[in-house]
Amino acid sequence: MDISVVKGGRDSGTAARILAAAKELVLKRGVKGVTVAEIAARAHVGKGTPYLYWPAKEDLVFDLFVRDFLAFVDDGIEALTADPELGRPHRLCPHLVCSALDRPFVRAMVVGDADVLGALASHPRSEELLATLSPAAILTAALPMVRRHGLVRDDWAVEEQAYALHALMVGFSQGLTRTRVPGDITVTDPVTTMSAAVTALLGEQRADRADVRAATDEGIRLLRERREAASALATAGETEKAKASAPVRRG
Repeated sequence: MDISVVKGGRDSGTAARILAAAKELVLKRGVKGVTVAEIAARAHVGKGTPYLYWPAKEDLVFDLFVRDFLAFVDDGIEALTADPELGRPHRLCPHLVCSALDRPFVRAMVVGDADVLGALASHPRSEELLATLSPAAILTAALPMVRRHGLVRDDWAVEEQAYALHALMVGFSQGLTRTRVPGDITVTDPVTTMSAAVTALLGEQRADRADVRAATDEGIRLLRERREAASALATAGETEKAKASAPVRRG
């Protein structure tokens, strides 16, 4: 069913109640342990009502994940707009990682929490969402622009530098979500350590405030472009399924 015929669509109060119920249940039991009927009961709607907005449970839950990522990137845009100096890599890298880990579904996808994600852990749309809006993906995509504005060293092949930065960010994301570090290494302030590691990897900055502001403005534009692309992912798979299931019309 075309959700455009449902009053308010996915921005309606009914859809919001369904999403809230789904969030509560998925965080408790994981995607695999929740049914659409249970979500509907928790939201106090009819068993079939969620299907007026989402074709399947997978689509409902994925929409929930996308919304968490969009909120994450909105937080980043707001923070960079308020404080352009946050665009300096040694500050931006830990900020994005910590902000991502504060959001339950972004966190689950970034660290690959199969207990929460279920089958969506390896779903193509999940992988595309991570490739678009994970902290590591955002930072590696922004690397050419921060190089251009002198915020990082440029004496290293950009592909190799991007690979190293991506590995660093993924490693810190994993490390911050574990109660113990391998080998019982004690770090009193992981965020400060992350900041120092970024500087060690990317080099001391030589950019002035004007360069930082220019790089930050470009970064905000990049975030907005990626936000739009991620938003489209919420319904992209549904469109393909609708086409596949549509009856063949014969002349």
